[in-house]
Amino acid sequence: MRKAAILLLLIITTISCDTNRVYDRYQTIQNGWNIQEPVQFEISDVDSITPYNVFIKVRNTNDYKYSNLFLITRMNFPNGKQITDTLEYVMATPEGAWLGTGFNDIKENKLWYKEGVRFRESGTYQFSIEHAVRKNGNITGDERLEGITEVGLRIERPQNQE
Repeated sequence: MRKAAILLLLIITTISCDTNRVYDRYQTIQNGWNIQEPVQFEISDVDSITPYNVFIKVRNTNDYKYSNLFLITRMNFPNGKQITDTLEYVMATPEGAWLGTGFNDIKENKLWYKEGVRFRESGTYQFSIEHAVRKNGNITGDERLEGITEVGLRIERPQNQE
């Protein structure tokens, strides 16, 4: 009993010691991810000198029908500047096994978005993430993307800085 309590305390301590995290939020996707409804995040009051790494986090179930994920991202600066990127991420192996972490039917992927970002302007930065997944041969994207349960944004200090 005592060993189990010590092990549980060690696990909780390890999980809670996330010293590199600056921002980490998820938004839940209900009834499929609508192509017309981007997921949005806002962050402000970030150190303007430190370079940060930015990640997109995605949780998916077996209902996700594709082996990759296409995203269109927008990063809006306080002064009005906008950076738009079209990104592709591999979500499964060629054999069909899901990538990511997780023990049940939900897998979590931490996907690189930007490295060494400096938030030099004071004010609020806005991030927008929308899917651009479509079936082969189709011009338009899937109206509702099934199997994506949550989309998140994580900003962290690089590993060598603390």
